[in-house]
Order: sequence, then structure tokens, then C-alpha cells
Amino acid sequence: MAYETIKELLHSEQIDREVTAKGWVRSARGNKYVLFIHLNDGSTIKNIQAVADIPKFDEETLKRAGATGACIGVTGKLVQSQGKGQALEIQAEKIEIYGDCDPELYPLQKRGQDSKDKKPVTLSLEFLREKAHLRPRTNTFGAILRIRHNMTFAIHKFFNDKGFYNLHSPIITGSDAEGAGEMFRVTTLDLNNLPKDDKGKINFEEDFFGKETNLTVSGQLEGELAALALGKIYTFGPTFRAENSNTPRHLAEFWMIEPEMAFYDINDNMNLAEEMLKYLINYALHHCKDDVQFLNDTYDDKLVARLQSVLEKPFTRISYTEGVDVLKEAHSKKSFEYQPDWGKDLQKEHENYLVEHFGGPVIVTGYPKDIKAFYMKQNEDGKTVRAMDILFPWIGEIIGGSQREDNYDKLYARVKEMGIHEESLWWYLETRKFGSCEHAGFGLGFERLLLFVTGMTNIRDVIPFPRTPKNAEF
Repeated sequence: MAYETIKELLHSEQIDREVTAKGWVRSARGNKYVLFIHLNDGSTIKNIQAVADIPKFDEETLKRAGATGACIGVTGKLVQSQGKGQALEIQAEKIEIYGDCDPELYPLQKRGQDSKDKKPVTLSLEFLREKAHLRPRTNTFGAILRIRHNMTFAIHKFFNDKGFYNLHSPIITGSDAEGAGEMFRVTTLDLNNLPKDDKGKINFEEDFFGKETNLTVSGQLEGELAALALGKIYTFGPTFRAENSNTPRHLAEFWMIEPEMAFYDINDNMNLAEEMLKYLINYALHHCKDDVQFLNDTYDDKLVARLQSVLEKPFTRISYTEGVDVLKEAHSKKSFEYQPDWGKDLQKEHENYLVEHFGGPVIVTGYPKDIKAFYMKQNEDGKTVRAMDILFPWIGEIIGGSQREDNYDKLYARVKEMGIHEESLWWYLETRKFGSCEHAGFGLGFERLLLFVTGMTNIRDVIPFPRTPKNAEF
């Protein structure tokens, strides 16, 4: 018999037919006459109930099938449910045990009830991070992973429908796109017997690539090369930063979406970024409705309202200077931990205040060039660049981007000014010599987007296997 997912069965219009459901037991209850088994296969947050008349089955089968975490298959008739909580159920005729689960050892067992409201005590997110090999079986992480999949698909669909080409930028690189130097080294050298040159330094010419290489922090620079040939491209891949930040907002390995567009200026860039964010949030509300509602009901009762609020009006657009003026006025009435001053980067408390002050997402442009990357287009004032950051409710910065500097002399001068090794970027500089044009792009941290869409408060909970300082388990 053909196997149907539980999602397909729950949406089936054909009932009173024999079906087979396969999955993992979430819970079971019963009496001396009947056993109710709640089965989930990950296709939906909803379970299907299998009703087993006890006289039809031997005691050992029912004991194994009623163990939380067991993997089983149930064959029987799909019928209208006689009880509350579900529209359809399966009247079990046959039960197969695929994988037993000892309820005494299974770490995802519900731990009793809260004495006040009699609800089952849920396992903490901190505990589940230690059980990352099993946490996808919980309602919470099943919902998060389905949302993650849908957001991945929606990103590819958005760009494909707008005529963009997907570029696979390299993961191993010999350049540092950010100029920060916080990168993971890639090497095949024997760490116990490192080759040295005549100056006593490590001789990377003997390494696999014949030079010093690292894991990429961004696919942007390679993305620009492709945009200057194909017009509009986007990258979507893993990026790595060896920043020793053990906070709820940082990962050492994460995913970035980075579009680059020829013939776009800073305004075109802002328009595209706003359109994309609204598209993705609207997609989540329509295609992940059950999962988003579950997270709203379980963790954050303002989640759905917050998502909908982003769609209701255009994002506010202000200059960095205007933003600092607003923050200075606010600082005179209520003290920030970090004093806002022109020339300093905005802190998360500043970003949150601007979002609250303007009542929704804010796009800040025209940052001082000294606090931004070397590749950003310089404004005529000689002090600022055509950068843009999009600030979101509760998240802070969710997108960073800019119009790129297309003038060779200005770009070269900036590289020298910032002490960047031009030898590692000769190819990037050379594109400004051969048919350069106005172009722009931005980066969206995928996990930051997922924090906003799911309402989770720790970035470790929106990626399957988080990589953080001192942690590379699983």
C-alpha cells in the first residue's frame, strides 16, 4: 500500500478507506478497552490519532506501540473522528513496530504536570540544545525546521521570479571581504611540524593552495564579479566568522543571502530589500500558518501581530545623521548605556529605540565612511558612504548593504587607507578598470530572519546544529 504523509491524510477528502500512517509516537493514552496513539511524521505540526481496540492486538504490541518516541506504522480505515481535537482518525487494524523506544531512557519524555494549570511541563530550550540529535522531534523544532525550509524556498522563488541568477560563491578564500581578520584558517600543514621561511614565519607556499586561505565571511566580492556580467545575481551559502562572541545573536557558522545588482543605486537597493523582506514574511504567514501560530501560542503571543505589522506600511527611511539627532534628543531625556555620537556605530539599544520611535522597520543610510567597509560608494561630502542598514522590531539590524564603489581610484585609495593587502584583491580592483558600472547589493543573515519569523530569542534555536565558541557537537 502506498505511504501517505500525515499532512496528506489530515487534508484528505477521501475517507472510509484503508490507509497507512508511519511516524513517531508523541503520546498514548487509553483504558482497558481502547488505546489512543498520537502519531507524527514531521510533515505537519498536527498529529493523527490512531485508535486501537485492545482486544484486536496482543499486549506486547500495544505496550511497544504506546511508548513515546517509538517508530511505528499503523494501517486501518481513515474515518471521521468521534472525539474532540481532530477531524479524522485511523481505526487501527494492523500495527508494525519499526523502532522501539524505552520510555525510561528517552530524554524527550514529558516531565509531569505544572501544579497550577495542570499543563505538561515542557522541556527547556537550553536542555534541548544538548539533545540536538533528537530535538527535531519536538513540536517546537519541527515547526522551526519546516519554517526554515519554507523560507529557503521562498528566497529562491523571490529571486528566480525577478530574473536573478544564483551564484555558488567559494567557501574557501584567500581574501577577507570584511577586512576584519576574524576568519577560520584552512590548512593541510602538519601543525606539529610547520614549514618555516628564512624569516622564521610559516611558509604557506607549501600548503595545499600554495597560499594562506580561510573559510569565507561573505560571498559578496565574488558576487559583484558575476553581477558585472549577468546583471542580477544572488548567493545563498554558509559563511564563517571566528568571532569569540558567545551571545544569543552570534554563530560561528551561519547562512547569508547576498544579492548583487548591476545598474542599481542605493535607492534601488533599498527598494529591493524592503520588497524581499515583505515577500518573505507574507510567505511565512500564508505557507507556515500552523507552525507560526503554534510558536505564537507557545512562546510569543505577539509574534503574528509583529509579522503582520511589518507588511502594513512602507519602511521609514532616515539618514544616519537624522538618526543620531533623534537618539541624542532621547538621550537627554532617558539615558542609553552607550552615548550616541556622530561617527560611532549604532548599538542594539539605539537600533531598538529608532524602530520604536518610528513605529516599525527603519532604513538608515549615509553612514560615516570610517565605520563602514572599504567597498562602499563614497558620497560627495567625503565623510559618508552610500550604506544602508535595515532595522527591524525586536531584532535590530537584519540587513546591511550599500551601493558599491565603482571608481577605481577611489576604491584603490580606500584599500590603501585601510591597510588591506591589495595583492589578495587584485582581481576585485581590476573589475573597476574593465567596464565598471553603478552597482549595489546587500546581505541578509538567514538566521536573523528566522529569529524574527519564529519569535525565538536565541539564534542557536533556529539552526539545526549550532556552531559557537567551544561548541562543535553533533
